[in-house]
Amino acid sequence: MNCTRCEGTGFLNLDQVEDYFLKKFDDTGEEEIILNWIKANDEHDVQICDCCGDNETGWHGVRGEHFNGEENQGVYDYNGGLPECN
Repeated sequence: MNCTRCEGTGFLNLDQVEDYFLKKFDDTGEEEIILNWIKANDEHDVQICDCCGDNETGWHGVRGEHFNGEENQGVYDYNGGLPECN
């Protein structure tokens, strides 16, 4: 199921990223484009989604999708087993 908090992108606050990088990300789907942009820029709130990911280092399975629980049970235990955007 797609994450509604990040609209399936795996990132929050993408509106702060320059159009050139957003277009490149949209065209290729390569998350490294946004991850590298985050590292290279200081004044922003762009981050890995805290619903389908851990807000800092990666995602709970597939970027932009809710974790299905097959590999790591309990990733949403802190929220009663539900993702943030539920």
